[in-house]
Amino acid sequence: MGKKYVGAHVSASGGVENAPVNAHEIGAKAFALFTKNQRQWVAKPLTVENIRKFRENMEKYGYHPDHVLPHDSYLINLGHPEKEGLEKSRSAFLDEMQRCEQLGLNRLNFHPGSHLNKISEEQCLKTIAGSINITLDKTSGVTAVIENTAGQGSNLGFTFEQIRFIIDHVEDKSRVGVCIDTCHAYSAGYDIKTEEGYRKTFEHFDEVIGFSFLKGMHLNDTKKELGSHVDRHDSIGKGLLGEEVFKRIMNDPRFDDIPLILETPDSSRWAEEIKLLYSFVK
Repeated sequence: MGKKYVGAHVSASGGVENAPVNAHEIGAKAFALFTKNQRQWVAKPLTVENIRKFRENMEKYGYHPDHVLPHDSYLINLGHPEKEGLEKSRSAFLDEMQRCEQLGLNRLNFHPGSHLNKISEEQCLKTIAGSINITLDKTSGVTAVIENTAGQGSNLGFTFEQIRFIIDHVEDKSRVGVCIDTCHAYSAGYDIKTEEGYRKTFEHFDEVIGFSFLKGMHLNDTKKELGSHVDRHDSIGKGLLGEEVFKRIMNDPRFDDIPLILETPDSSRWAEEIKLLYSFVK
């Protein structure tokens, strides 16, 4: 019998080594973190001390790399239409992959990229795949985990077909994966709220992408309606999705053994939300 690993995107303020401690304090069995400041292009490298303490705390609190989902900087756009922006994004992404390697983590979650209305969707998706290929070539042991988006602005990756297109153009399929964000999926037009819509969405996901590629999930309720293409998270059960979809997820074996991460807006409620999600397990 598989198990559910629920946690939240915790703070790594004061050093990455604090993330496992912060996760433990809210009763999380999984966690996400930024390995560097997510609003800066360049950050100072991780020290030997940061790395040692991070690994010690992982062990101390019983976290396995399979249940940790680092997230890259929001500045990175791997499908950038302009040379300078693309180079900058690629080198920042490589740095983040290398940080994961140093910390002994095996996946890095990222939003695929945006065409900024300057290139075609297809060209942008190919550029994203190219960025992934370059990065995988220079690293080992870390899987590039593509997150589905709400499709806000010129962001791509809001349909399973777009994500599949990227995967098809990635050379090493053993090191590419997917993270499904429940809020983004609903905003993109996937009606996971109803029982029928949930069944259809994940059947479709399996047909187009395949569950073997699923490396994590973001469990977020949403403030915006179905197909709005607007990305606004809400606390579990407080938004338009309601509790039912999360009950289904918590009892669905297809979501065992991967990090299930809260990115809900009120961090003071994370401990209680984690308890609530576990209480749904029949």
